[in-house]
Amino acid sequence: MEDKNLNSIPEDETVEPNETVEPDEAVESDEAVESDKQDTSDTENSKKRLLSVMEYIEIFAVAMLFVLFVFNFAFRLCVVDGDSMNNTLQNQEKVITTNLFYSPKGGDIVVFYENTVHEKPLVKRVIAIEGQTVKIDFNTGKVYIDGKELPENYIYLSTGRFEYGTIYQNPNFDRETKIFKVTVPVDCVFVMGDNRNSSDDSRNTSIGFVSEQQIMGKVICRISPFTTFN
Repeated sequence: MEDKNLNSIPEDETVEPNETVEPDEAVESDEAVESDKQDTSDTENSKKRLLSVMEYIEIFAVAMLFVLFVFNFAFRLCVVDGDSMNNTLQNQEKVITTNLFYSPKGGDIVVFYENTVHEKPLVKRVIAIEGQTVKIDFNTGKVYIDGKELPENYIYLSTGRFEYGTIYQNPNFDRETKIFKVTVPVDCVFVMGDNRNSSDDSRNTSIGFVSEQQIMGKVICRISPFTTFN
């Protein structure tokens, strides 16, 4: 016997399942995630490129500072002007100087400022340093340091003999004996050009002793033809 109180479900009707996410909506959600990932990747790449550029700029700046330091404090390029250092150095030859840890000594070729007569730096050879006594015998052309003859295989005499030039004006020059004698004061050097008859140097009152503070540096090499100087 059938129970009339029971609700019957018609055979042609089906129970609808719970509502689910439509496939199109799922695709759109995946595309949004991928887009976010791409944006994040692009941002990271931009940051990396920016950091890379900044690193190159930093390297360039450091390199420029190093170059400025080297050529302003450690090494300098100078051009010889004149013939006072013939035949060791010729007019217009380029030389490299350095004042890095430099302390003058006899025989050094140096570049220095002289502000009384010459507007440009001068290049000469150090003959004596502080405390040493220089004696020049113009009869023979020989130079003595503290009584000992100075070997000079580098000097050049355009006329084949020593000439007095303006040395007559120096009170340290004895006109009768033709002897020049002087003692170098503290913190100074006595310099002369290798071309002895064509050089304004410490023999002349216009230049005199050169203060160590005036020395720009020691000549360490000539660029062309390349030559090093000890």
